[in-house]
Amino acid sequence: MDRFFDTRIEFLKGVGPAKAELLNKELEIFSFGDLIQYYPFRYEDRTKFHKIGEVNHSNAFVQLKGKISHLEMVGAGRKKRLVAYLSDDTGEMELVWFKGAQWMLNKIKVGIGYIVFGKPSFFNGRFNIPHPEIDLLTSANEATSFFQAVYPSTEKLRSRFLDSKGISRLVRNLFSISHRHIRESLSERICNHYRLATKQDALFHVHFPKDQNTLRRAQYRLKFEEFFYLQLRLIKLKLTRVEKFKGQVFNSTKILTEFYNHHLPFELTNAQKKVIKEIYGDLKSGKQMNRLIQGDVGSGKTIVSFLCMLVVIGNGAQTALMAPTEILADQHYNGLKPFADELGLEMAILKGSSKKSERKHIAEKLSDGALQILIGTHALIEDAVQFKNLGLAIVDEQHRFGVAQRAKLWQKNQSVFPHILVMTATPIPRTLAMTLYGDLDVSIIDELPAGRKEILTMHKYDSNRLETFGFLRKQMAQGRQVYIVYPLIEESEKLDLKHLTDGYEAVQRAFPEYRAGILHGKMKAEAKDWEMQRFLKNETQIMVATTVIEVGVNVPNATVMVVENAERFGLAQLHQLRGRVGRGADQSYCILITGYKLTRESRKRINTMVSTTNGFEIAEADLKLRGPGDLLGTQQSGILDLLIADLGKDSQILEIARQAAEEVLTDDPNLEKAENAPIRQQVKSQRKSSLNWSRIS
Repeated sequence: MDRFFDTRIEFLKGVGPAKAELLNKELEIFSFGDLIQYYPFRYEDRTKFHKIGEVNHSNAFVQLKGKISHLEMVGAGRKKRLVAYLSDDTGEMELVWFKGAQWMLNKIKVGIGYIVFGKPSFFNGRFNIPHPEIDLLTSANEATSFFQAVYPSTEKLRSRFLDSKGISRLVRNLFSISHRHIRESLSERICNHYRLATKQDALFHVHFPKDQNTLRRAQYRLKFEEFFYLQLRLIKLKLTRVEKFKGQVFNSTKILTEFYNHHLPFELTNAQKKVIKEIYGDLKSGKQMNRLIQGDVGSGKTIVSFLCMLVVIGNGAQTALMAPTEILADQHYNGLKPFADELGLEMAILKGSSKKSERKHIAEKLSDGALQILIGTHALIEDAVQFKNLGLAIVDEQHRFGVAQRAKLWQKNQSVFPHILVMTATPIPRTLAMTLYGDLDVSIIDELPAGRKEILTMHKYDSNRLETFGFLRKQMAQGRQVYIVYPLIEESEKLDLKHLTDGYEAVQRAFPEYRAGILHGKMKAEAKDWEMQRFLKNETQIMVATTVIEVGVNVPNATVMVVENAERFGLAQLHQLRGRVGRGADQSYCILITGYKLTRESRKRINTMVSTTNGFEIAEADLKLRGPGDLLGTQQSGILDLLIADLGKDSQILEIARQAAEEVLTDDPNLEKAENAPIRQQVKSQRKSSLNWSRIS
């Protein structure tokens, strides 16, 4: 195989050992392959000349041509600057240099024509351009029109003449010798069907586009390919798993039917019924289930998981549900225990705080099969916990567990892997779910139970605090309860607690007739539990807390969520907090309090929260605002190391690329056909190389 793109970067004309070391350290460019995939982050339009008189606030960058009428040094000391006056037939504009003023003064000549490019700045009622690019006007450069690629660089690189233009020169040097080494990496059928540019053209035009159209075609091709190989890998994983891992067959629904007809106290939503049907299809298929249930807070995931447990138990196997915190494990146990009792099923809870005698009793009943449902925390994955026949393992808020922890739960059945159901109340945008969980089957509960009223969300400024407190007083007079949440200000834990304590004291002063509790992450588990239990029993009417209550106990009587400094929270977090109320039949409210000064992004977040309660719409908005890396935290970033595609903006391309990958693998699961040779070759080189071969050939 051609290893041209593995060549070390120092061997490229214009680099050498010293610059190579800098490129390694500063940009992680080690090879020819890394450089050709070091894509520009924006482009400057050099296809048009603006007139000075046309420049306005809508121009991000402008290209001008004119003559320098005169030059002057202005100011003294650190404020000393060079001002050059550029004029054309529509007016005059100042060009300003603060750095290198003396050098520019010697370089620029009065009365000579120049081409100037830069970002206009509005100052003292008129436009100027600070530190513009400036070149002598010649007939050649006046006639040249192009899009200038702009590359990320650093101070150290710029000091060695490797600014954006310097990097562009290196890329051009590379193209002069690499043309015959760039091979096609998609099949001819895919290229024709999806009207894709060739790999050679796409790589060249993404760095040196003639115009907007060639740039768009090049970017589309490279984004498509990046998504195609990512999805191909995920779909292949899923197909391999389905072929390789057999699952126990659970087809009797006797206990489920009895519970559904005689004991279920409410009607299921259509979304819940659809998801149960999908899961039952997996349980009786003979293949091991690996399914994710996504649903907003309060959409009824827990009862769905319980109904699925009944299918498994009805076929003689055991089930386990693992939750990330003791509070959540207790909530699941207390919510499901009455149902289990009605059916005469044995159910237990196992936590880190469980006594030795309880553990021993549970271990005995588990190993002889008498215990059918075990709910718990990380304690479930301890070696001492041995099931007779674990048929279904359910993981709640699965993103809070590491892969190794989840895998330990799956290994609790030695003869055949248990069916796996993972649940999350964090709605994940479709594009992200397809990428993160592309090897899982995804079920979505996108409907709230009947009788639930939509939570009304309001935005109030600090100055409306008295009005807000008046509203809280009215709610509590009707017997309702209130959450007031403060953000964590990451600079200092001490500051956090002071901020929270000050808020708590202010609330006590404002509502002397009501009792308030306080809850934060630094408290011991027993103290947290005691505070939550007091609130649950309505012994306290106000809960002043940090985001520790983001995933917590259901308190149907709590109808108001007040979020202080709401601009400090992300959208997903605000949505999770809002989900703490609206658990009962009464109208619930979420009040977001902010200062007057809000950044554009903060305002967008607050407006999104006020305009919709749909978790999936909120997740999409969050993805666009923050990008996938921030949305998921660093643990998932490896999956999303995309070089040119963007999950927030390129969802349509992702959908099309996944469809293409599915078509290829359905038709040719092992990529054996001659037409798929380029794809097979690409997949092979991906495996062998530490280079990102999905994006370069």
